[in-house]
Amino acid sequence: MKAATTKTLVLLPGLDGTEIFFGPLLSHLPSWINPVVVRYPASGPNAYDDLVPLVNQAVDRLKDFVILGWSFGGPLALMVAAQRPSQVDRVVLCASFVTPPHPGLIPFRFAATTPVIATVRALRRMRLLIPGWASPEMRKAKATTWRRVTARVLAARARAALGVDARRLLAECEHRVMYLVSTHDEVISRASLDEVLEHAPQTEVAEIEGPHLALFTNPVQSAAHIAGFLRRD
Repeated sequence: MKAATTKTLVLLPGLDGTEIFFGPLLSHLPSWINPVVVRYPASGPNAYDDLVPLVNQAVDRLKDFVILGWSFGGPLALMVAAQRPSQVDRVVLCASFVTPPHPGLIPFRFAATTPVIATVRALRRMRLLIPGWASPEMRKAKATTWRRVTARVLAARARAALGVDARRLLAECEHRVMYLVSTHDEVISRASLDEVLEHAPQTEVAEIEGPHLALFTNPVQSAAHIAGFLRRD
Protein backbone atom coordinates (compact mmCIF):
# COMPACT_ATOMS: atom_id res chain seq x y z
CA MET A 1 0.00 0.00 0.00
CA LYS A 2 1.27 3.43 -0.89
CA ALA A 3 2.38 5.43 2.16
CA ALA A 4 0.20 8.43 3.00
CA THR A 5 1.69 11.83 2.26
CA THR A 6 2.16 14.00 5.32
CA LYS A 7 -0.72 16.46 5.74
CA THR A 8 -0.97 19.49 7.99
CA LEU A 9 -4.34 19.78 9.73
CA VAL A 10 -5.17 23.18 11.19
CA LEU A 11 -7.80 22.84 13.92
CA LEU A 12 -10.07 25.72 14.90
CA PRO A 13 -11.91 25.14 18.20
CA GLY A 14 -15.48 25.89 19.11
CA LEU A 15 -16.81 28.53 21.47
CA ASP A 16 -14.30 27.63 24.19
CA GLY A 17 -11.42 28.66 21.92
CA THR A 18 -8.91 26.24 23.47
CA GLU A 19 -7.09 23.05 22.59
CA ILE A 20 -8.69 21.15 25.47
CA PHE A 21 -11.50 19.33 23.66
CA PHE A 22 -9.17 18.36 20.81
CA GLY A 23 -6.98 16.35 23.19
CA PRO A 24 -8.37 12.83 22.59
CA LEU A 25 -8.59 13.40 18.83
CA LEU A 26 -4.95 14.47 18.63
CA SER A 27 -3.84 11.26 20.30
CA HIS A 28 -5.73 9.15 17.73
CA LEU A 29 -4.71 10.92 14.51
CA PRO A 30 -2.27 8.89 12.39
CA SER A 31 1.36 9.94 12.41
CA TRP A 32 1.20 11.30 8.84
CA ILE A 33 -1.21 14.04 9.97
CA ASN A 34 0.54 17.02 11.51
CA PRO A 35 -1.97 18.88 13.72
CA VAL A 36 -1.79 22.62 14.39
CA VAL A 37 -4.31 23.85 16.96
CA VAL A 38 -5.16 27.55 16.90
CA ARG A 39 -6.23 29.07 20.24
CA TYR A 40 -8.43 32.14 20.40
CA PRO A 41 -7.51 35.13 22.62
CA ALA A 42 -8.51 34.76 26.27
CA SER A 43 -9.43 38.44 26.43
CA GLY A 44 -10.27 41.38 24.21
CA PRO A 45 -12.25 41.37 20.92
CA ASN A 46 -13.34 37.91 19.79
CA ALA A 47 -15.62 38.48 16.80
CA TYR A 48 -14.89 36.62 13.58
CA ASP A 49 -13.20 39.68 12.04
CA ASP A 50 -10.88 39.75 15.04
CA LEU A 51 -10.02 36.06 14.81
CA VAL A 52 -9.30 35.83 11.07
CA PRO A 53 -5.98 37.72 11.37
CA LEU A 54 -5.01 35.46 14.27
CA VAL A 55 -5.56 32.33 12.18
CA ASN A 56 -3.84 33.89 9.18
CA GLN A 57 -0.79 34.54 11.32
CA ALA A 58 -0.77 30.93 12.51
CA VAL A 59 -0.87 29.51 8.97
CA ASP A 60 1.20 32.13 7.20
CA ARG A 61 4.30 29.94 6.84
CA LEU A 62 2.47 26.73 5.98
CA LYS A 63 2.85 25.66 2.37
CA ASP A 64 -0.52 23.90 2.30
CA PHE A 65 -2.95 22.61 4.87
CA VAL A 66 -6.40 21.22 5.58
CA ILE A 67 -8.49 23.41 7.86
CA LEU A 68 -11.06 22.05 10.31
CA GLY A 69 -13.59 24.29 12.02
CA TRP A 70 -15.52 22.85 14.94
CA SER A 71 -18.91 24.43 15.70
CA PHE A 72 -18.15 28.18 16.16
CA GLY A 73 -14.92 27.58 14.21
CA GLY A 74 -16.69 26.48 11.01
CA PRO A 75 -17.43 29.94 9.58
CA LEU A 76 -13.92 30.99 10.57
CA ALA A 77 -12.48 28.09 8.57
CA LEU A 78 -14.44 29.19 5.50
CA MET A 79 -13.25 32.78 5.91
CA VAL A 80 -9.62 31.71 6.04
CA ALA A 81 -10.05 29.31 3.11
CA ALA A 82 -11.49 32.15 1.02
CA GLN A 83 -8.48 34.35 1.77
CA ARG A 84 -5.87 31.62 1.19
CA PRO A 85 -7.11 29.54 -1.76
CA SER A 86 -3.62 28.49 -2.83
CA GLN A 87 -2.70 27.17 0.62
CA VAL A 88 -5.90 25.44 1.71
CA ASP A 89 -6.20 21.90 0.37
CA ARG A 90 -9.65 21.07 1.77
CA VAL A 91 -12.10 22.09 4.50
CA VAL A 92 -13.70 20.09 7.30
CA LEU A 93 -16.77 21.48 9.08
CA CYS A 94 -17.59 19.63 12.27
CA ALA A 95 -20.99 20.08 13.96
CA SER A 96 -20.99 23.57 12.52
CA PHE A 97 -23.10 26.12 10.66
CA VAL A 98 -22.99 28.89 8.06
CA THR A 99 -25.79 30.99 9.56
CA PRO A 100 -26.84 31.18 13.23
CA PRO A 101 -27.87 27.68 14.33
CA HIS A 102 -30.72 29.04 16.44
CA PRO A 103 -32.44 31.68 14.26
CA GLY A 104 -34.98 32.46 16.96
CA LEU A 105 -32.21 33.92 19.10
CA ILE A 106 -30.96 36.37 16.46
CA PRO A 107 -33.22 39.24 17.65
CA PHE A 108 -31.72 38.74 21.12
CA ARG A 109 -28.12 38.72 19.93
CA PHE A 110 -27.09 41.65 22.09
CA ALA A 111 -28.68 40.02 25.12
CA ALA A 112 -25.74 37.60 25.07
CA THR A 113 -23.98 39.54 27.79
CA THR A 114 -21.51 38.52 30.46
CA PRO A 115 -24.12 38.04 33.24
CA VAL A 116 -26.35 35.92 30.97
CA ILE A 117 -23.48 33.68 29.89
CA ALA A 118 -22.27 33.42 33.49
CA THR A 119 -25.71 32.19 34.54
CA VAL A 120 -25.78 29.59 31.75
CA ARG A 121 -22.35 28.36 32.78
CA ALA A 122 -23.47 28.03 36.40
CA LEU A 123 -26.40 25.87 35.32
CA ARG A 124 -24.09 23.67 33.25
CA ARG A 125 -21.79 23.23 36.23
CA MET A 126 -24.76 21.97 38.22
CA ARG A 127 -25.47 19.36 35.53
CA LEU A 128 -21.97 17.96 35.97
CA LEU A 129 -22.90 17.00 39.52
CA ILE A 130 -25.59 14.61 38.29
CA PRO A 131 -24.28 11.02 38.53
CA GLY A 132 -23.77 9.48 35.10
CA TRP A 133 -24.34 12.74 33.20
CA ALA A 134 -20.68 13.09 32.15
CA SER A 135 -17.52 11.02 32.22
CA PRO A 136 -14.64 12.00 34.52
CA GLU A 137 -12.70 13.10 31.43
CA MET A 138 -15.54 15.40 30.37
CA ARG A 139 -15.85 16.86 33.87
CA LYS A 140 -12.13 17.58 33.94
CA ALA A 141 -12.15 19.16 30.48
CA LYS A 142 -15.17 21.32 31.27
CA ALA A 143 -13.66 22.47 34.56
CA THR A 144 -10.42 23.43 32.82
CA THR A 145 -12.20 25.50 30.17
CA TRP A 146 -14.29 27.27 32.81
CA ARG A 147 -11.10 28.29 34.60
CA ARG A 148 -9.39 29.51 31.44
CA VAL A 149 -12.23 31.15 29.48
CA THR A 150 -14.24 34.02 30.95
CA ALA A 151 -17.96 34.59 30.51
CA ARG A 152 -17.14 37.94 28.89
CA VAL A 153 -15.16 36.27 26.11
CA LEU A 154 -17.79 33.58 25.59
CA ALA A 155 -20.46 36.29 25.32
CA ALA A 156 -18.46 38.05 22.60
CA ARG A 157 -18.14 34.83 20.61
CA ALA A 158 -21.82 33.98 21.10
CA ARG A 159 -22.80 37.38 19.67
CA ALA A 160 -20.49 36.75 16.70
CA ALA A 161 -22.10 33.36 16.05
CA LEU A 162 -25.57 34.93 16.15
CA GLY A 163 -24.57 37.46 13.49
CA VAL A 164 -22.58 35.32 11.06
CA ASP A 165 -23.49 34.54 7.45
CA ALA A 166 -20.97 32.36 5.62
CA ARG A 167 -23.33 31.02 2.96
CA ARG A 168 -21.65 32.86 0.09
CA LEU A 169 -18.21 31.73 1.25
CA LEU A 170 -19.38 28.13 1.26
CA ALA A 171 -21.13 28.38 -2.11
CA GLU A 172 -18.01 29.89 -3.69
CA CYS A 173 -15.57 27.54 -1.94
CA GLU A 174 -13.52 25.68 -4.56
CA HIS A 175 -12.02 23.26 -2.05
CA ARG A 176 -13.32 19.82 -1.17
CA VAL A 177 -15.53 20.03 1.89
CA MET A 178 -16.53 17.42 4.43
CA TYR A 179 -19.16 17.88 7.13
CA LEU A 180 -18.87 15.77 10.28
CA VAL A 181 -22.28 15.48 11.91
CA SER A 182 -22.77 14.26 15.48
CA THR A 183 -25.60 11.73 15.67
CA HIS A 184 -26.95 13.07 18.97
CA ASP A 185 -26.03 16.73 18.70
CA GLU A 186 -27.92 18.68 21.35
CA VAL A 187 -26.53 22.05 20.20
CA ILE A 188 -26.51 22.10 16.38
CA SER A 189 -29.55 20.63 14.64
CA ARG A 190 -29.64 18.84 11.29
CA ALA A 191 -31.05 22.04 9.81
CA SER A 192 -27.50 23.44 9.81
CA LEU A 193 -26.28 20.45 7.80
CA ASP A 194 -29.21 20.82 5.40
CA GLU A 195 -28.24 24.45 4.85
CA VAL A 196 -24.64 23.47 4.13
CA LEU A 197 -25.82 20.92 1.55
CA GLU A 198 -28.16 23.48 0.00
CA HIS A 199 -25.25 25.81 -0.75
CA ALA A 200 -22.59 23.15 -1.35
CA PRO A 201 -24.32 19.93 -2.46
CA GLN A 202 -20.96 18.32 -3.25
CA THR A 203 -20.09 18.31 0.47
CA GLU A 204 -19.14 14.87 1.80
CA VAL A 205 -21.03 13.93 4.97
CA ALA A 206 -19.82 11.55 7.66
CA GLU A 207 -21.49 10.70 10.97
CA ILE A 208 -19.80 10.50 14.35
CA GLU A 209 -21.71 8.62 17.02
CA GLY A 210 -22.16 10.94 19.95
CA PRO A 211 -23.16 14.41 21.21
CA HIS A 212 -22.07 17.86 20.05
CA LEU A 213 -18.62 17.20 21.52
CA ALA A 214 -18.27 13.91 19.65
CA LEU A 215 -14.73 14.78 18.53
CA PHE A 216 -13.91 14.54 22.24
CA THR A 217 -16.15 11.64 23.25
CA ASN A 218 -15.58 9.51 20.14
CA PRO A 219 -12.05 10.33 18.95
CA VAL A 220 -11.43 6.97 17.26
CA GLN A 221 -14.30 7.30 14.79
CA SER A 222 -13.60 11.02 14.36
CA ALA A 223 -9.95 10.43 13.52
CA ALA A 224 -10.88 7.65 11.08
CA HIS A 225 -13.28 9.91 9.17
CA ILE A 226 -10.78 12.77 9.03
CA ALA A 227 -7.91 10.54 7.90
CA GLY A 228 -10.10 8.95 5.24
CA PHE A 229 -11.08 12.36 3.87
CA LEU A 230 -7.47 13.53 3.79
CA ARG A 231 -6.35 10.35 2.02
CA ARG A 232 -8.88 10.54 -0.79
CA ASP A 233 -7.62 11.98 -4.10
